[in-house]
Amino acid sequence: MSWQEAWHEIFNFQDYGALLGLVRNSLVAGAVLGLVGGLAGTFVVMRDLAFAVHGISELSFAGAAAALLAGVSVAGGSIAGALAAAGLIGVLGTKARDRGSAIGVLMPFGLGLGVLFLSLYQGRSANRFGILTGQIVAIDTPRLSWLLATSAVVLACLAVMWRPLAFASLDPDVAAARGVPVRALSPAFLLVLGLAVAVSVQVVGALLVLALLCTPAAAAVRVTASPVLAPLLSAALATVSVLGGILLSIGSSIPISPYVTTISFLLYGACRAAGAVRVRRGWEARGARPGTVPT
Repeated sequence: MSWQEAWHEIFNFQDYGALLGLVRNSLVAGAVLGLVGGLAGTFVVMRDLAFAVHGISELSFAGAAAALLAGVSVAGGSIAGALAAAGLIGVLGTKARDRGSAIGVLMPFGLGLGVLFLSLYQGRSANRFGILTGQIVAIDTPRLSWLLATSAVVLACLAVMWRPLAFASLDPDVAAARGVPVRALSPAFLLVLGLAVAVSVQVVGALLVLALLCTPAAAAVRVTASPVLAPLLSAALATVSVLGGILLSIGSSIPISPYVTTISFLLYGACRAAGAVRVRRGWEARGARPGTVPT
């Protein structure tokens, strides 16, 4: 394949207007997922749960694959698998030092189950591939209703637990001394995170869900430490990544996930560079260079 053919395969805007109408539900879903992923991702970064997101996505993939094989709701299977993973991580990894090994045990198990179920599935190969890498035209009205309802639950839970969870994430010892239920908040947030992962898997796929639930938040904290601006910027970056990925992938045969992850990574790089410039200017304003102690 020549470079011209490869470029045309990746970016193809022929009949773009007609194709745009086919992904109306996906655009709505992408906007909602950007909000959910950006807000939940703030706590993923604060609590260092990126590895947990990946572990939950593997069992969410297994649940979706099992549902596909059984001929039932893939969205329901994805949610069931994600909640099961979140619950197991919460039980097996009650302490932070135990969480990594618990996730390391669950990840290959979930991935193995998913591969088994997909191997037994005799239907369209696009359905199997879409669970792993996402599909932009697979968000029909019933699945969009599932996604909106689940996202509403996630947002409601985050709104209820936001302040105590932020306090417990920043300083768990002081939060516990002030009466914040730190131990109860951790498994509760994992369950909410499981729902967020499950709805994200439906669009970007199980393998690349971190592009929604980690990268935007990691980019946001590079440019602001504000507890108000960081979540808002994270949600904005996640929304731009998803909607931009959908709009770029409409005319191509490439799955949506490479577009979403590329945009998300570029935004992270821009925020990291902006943060570095900001830190350097701060040092220069104090009359010192990075690595020295200003007088």
